Amino acid sequence: MKFKRTLLAIASVAAGFAICAPAMADLQLATAKNCMACHAVDKKLVGPAYKDIAAKYAGQKDAADKLEAKVLKGGSGTWGPVPMPANAQVTPAEAKKLVAWVLAQK
Repeated sequence: MKFKRTLLAIASVAAGFAICAPAMADLQLATAKNCMACHAVDKKLVGPAYKDIAAKYAGQKDAADKLEAKVLKGGSGTWGPVPMPANAQVTPAEAKKLVAWVLAQK
């Protein structure tokens, strides 16, 4: 009986890590690529909160393509007068992963 409880506890913890790991991995990528210097998940810093970006682009079929281009090439005017610089340190594959994570924020 004790073995079953221990096994169940281990399985529960493992499931929790499996659910959180993808979100943490993308947060780690955003941190590694200096995105978090201007953005936060749930509040405006220099740039908009990731949750606000996800809400603004929700349901737009071309949102990922638009945002990937902004991550790579920069942009201005969408969120106010402060421009977003181009991010030469981010690869197209990383931009795709970052944007997918941003758009999944609720």
